[in-house]
Amino acid sequence: MNFQRTSHRLHITKILTTAFVASVLILTRAAAQPLKPLYPGITPTCSCESLTNFTLSNTTIESAIVDASNRMCRVTAVVTHPPAKDRVKVWIGLPLTNWNGRFQGTGGGGFLGGHPNNLRGPVRQGFSAGSTDTGHEGGSGSFALDANGKQDWQAIIDNAYLGIHEMTVVGKALTKAFYGKAPRYSYFVGGSTGGRQGLMAAQRFPDDYDGISSACPAVNWHRFVAASLWPEVVMLEMSNYVSKAKLDAVTAAAIAACDNDDGVKDGVIDDPFHCAYDPKAFVGTQAGNDTFTEADATVIRKIWEGPRARDGSFMWHGLERGADMSAYAGTSGSPLKGKPFSIALEYWIYYLAQDAKWDWSTLTYAGFEQLWNKSVEQYGAAIGTDDPDLSRFRDRGGKVIIYHGTADQLIPAAGSIDYYKRVQQRMGGEKDTAKFARLFLVPGVDHGFRGAGATPTGVNEALIRWVEDGKAPEKLIAEKRDASGKVVRTRELFPYRQVAK
Repeated sequence: MNFQRTSHRLHITKILTTAFVASVLILTRAAAQPLKPLYPGITPTCSCESLTNFTLSNTTIESAIVDASNRMCRVTAVVTHPPAKDRVKVWIGLPLTNWNGRFQGTGGGGFLGGHPNNLRGPVRQGFSAGSTDTGHEGGSGSFALDANGKQDWQAIIDNAYLGIHEMTVVGKALTKAFYGKAPRYSYFVGGSTGGRQGLMAAQRFPDDYDGISSACPAVNWHRFVAASLWPEVVMLEMSNYVSKAKLDAVTAAAIAACDNDDGVKDGVIDDPFHCAYDPKAFVGTQAGNDTFTEADATVIRKIWEGPRARDGSFMWHGLERGADMSAYAGTSGSPLKGKPFSIALEYWIYYLAQDAKWDWSTLTYAGFEQLWNKSVEQYGAAIGTDDPDLSRFRDRGGKVIIYHGTADQLIPAAGSIDYYKRVQQRMGGEKDTAKFARLFLVPGVDHGFRGAGATPTGVNEALIRWVEDGKAPEKLIAEKRDASGKVVRTRELFPYRQVAK
């Protein structure tokens, strides 16, 4: 047990990097072209340092310094919620010149609420920008338990939704104080947890943002994060651990089997939801130093199928064929042992078992089902982010673009489809929903929008045109580049359910 816990701690940095990379890439790609300034010629009305005297309820301005290398006034603030003793740290970046009249909120990845480096990209493009730690330092989920090992609900709520709202309030107020004018438009841009945070803002605080760019969003958190431990439970119960070599080999076989379904052989399963490749076909094939077995096929089938209750009923979606399974079904050592997905394991330890010494290897199918149900019932209202009622956001003119790679290895794309369908049902159907919210699926790319497929471009520019000019995105353009950065392929992406042919 000690080895396994140490192993998951060492592994968490890599997983958090993968989970956070979506937001970082999205922020880097945001608004590649300079935006038209909404207040031409506007300049700060006060010094950066004077913002330390700015007052806002339950907010302390810790510092306001000129960051010359990034041409910004960087403000650090702490927001509290008495009588709780929480501390939500907020970082705000204010361009020293060429403010474009807009505010951009940014998000995090995994349990990480955000990072001060998030400010650089948006500020470079002329946005005033905000980021926050959502009340805790680092990327561990241990904040969910207090010093006495009891549930810390204030910390959970800060991380789930309140921290992003406070960042937004502080960011807009400091923007107005610095330039003498409030942002005319506000946008939220994030992926993974950042994508979830943006949709949570639309659900809970519809006045915060005019436009939200939500990539590979971690909505349905209470379901999919708990479900991420399913592959390990399957292997544990079957006493059959599947090596990475086997996982990679059967993934490649599935891609080869379904690649040409769209008439184009490009290493991409264009529609993995209709790829019916069965791992039984791979039995007897050599993978690494071992032979793929019937038991291996059963494990893979259960991973693709997703968690099922003991009576066989649906619990949640599995990974799609073509997605890398090694994060969810990690193994290590000789003989092989399970190496759980770190974010999922910390959620099970600190949220579900609520015991820092809990041993995941004691889980059975019955225990998995019991604690998965606990996750849905106990945390759905706080961090689920699956409320389909976006009427208040819609009614004030808000717009949202959701996009998700179908080969996402951390958050099944089927979860975004599930949520979007529920939004359509709640908000009047496909046509009415498309007036303010659109989902784009991106074939063949993973959680960081990397892979054999092409990466979406211009998403945030499309969002801004929709909000400010009323031009809804009828399509997005995705590009595939080689190692030198040269574009070697482009493809069109259309709003769900439309497909390119």
